[in-house]
Amino acid sequence: MFRSALLCLLLAAAAAFAQPGGRGGAGRFGGPPPDGRGPGPGPGMMGARILGVEAGMPGRVVKNAPYSADVVTETTQALPDGNRIRQSSTVRVYRDSEGRTRREQSLRTLNGLAPNANLPEVVFINDPVAGANYALNPTEKTASRSAWMLRGRQENSAQPAPQPRTQNPGGPGRGFGPRRANDNVKTESLGKQTIEGVVAEGTRTTMTIPAGRIGNEQPIQVVTETWYSSELQTVVLQKRADPRNGETVTRLANVTRADPSRTLFEVPAEYKISDTPGRPGRGLQR
Repeated sequence: MFRSALLCLLLAAAAAFAQPGGRGGAGRFGGPPPDGRGPGPGPGMMGARILGVEAGMPGRVVKNAPYSADVVTETTQALPDGNRIRQSSTVRVYRDSEGRTRREQSLRTLNGLAPNANLPEVVFINDPVAGANYALNPTEKTASRSAWMLRGRQENSAQPAPQPRTQNPGGPGRGFGPRRANDNVKTESLGKQTIEGVVAEGTRTTMTIPAGRIGNEQPIQVVTETWYSSELQTVVLQKRADPRNGETVTRLANVTRADPSRTLFEVPAEYKISDTPGRPGRGLQR
């Protein structure tokens, strides 16, 4: 009974992160914290990063660009005594031509939520067509349903990739005016290359945390290399080097361009579905 209740709590918490445009950052592999004011993602925060992996961009419905792939994340952290900590996790993602997405992962990857190595696999389905999100527990054959919160407009794969925005050195909540350039963040183009059979455009972002900003005696540089595919409308490879946390590489592997079966985005008939209360006035779309 306790194990079943624990699974329900974990699924509910994970589903909250999985909402479009939510804290998990759908479709993002993670990035530097604004202005270096936090520890940033690292081996100890893998759960938050993996939790947000989606087959697309935050808050967007990407149509006509179907695929399925494994999202593989590998982290390496060097300790002062010369020892190294290496961690690896894999999440299976799907997206169909209508913009539905499915994510399969083990709760073992949600470090902050599920330290128990015996916890099972969970499945997250985002269905903008039906206007619902689902968190499935295959072991208990149950599903939690919540409303689809659409942010932004729908996208077509033929449209250009969104342009990255420069960070606001004032930080969040400092007004709604145009963002000013941050002298501590520099971005350079890396050109194009073919990764997993698709053409991707690369950028390298170097964020410098000035001396004294977080108690550091010398400046700290965090370098993030990102390869984005306009064809798939998603990041296919990201490398991040942060001297505070180590190196993290997240990549797509085993990419298939065929449209996934529609049954992957449906809750099996034998599952018991319960509704998760949403915000007032935000019911399921019909």
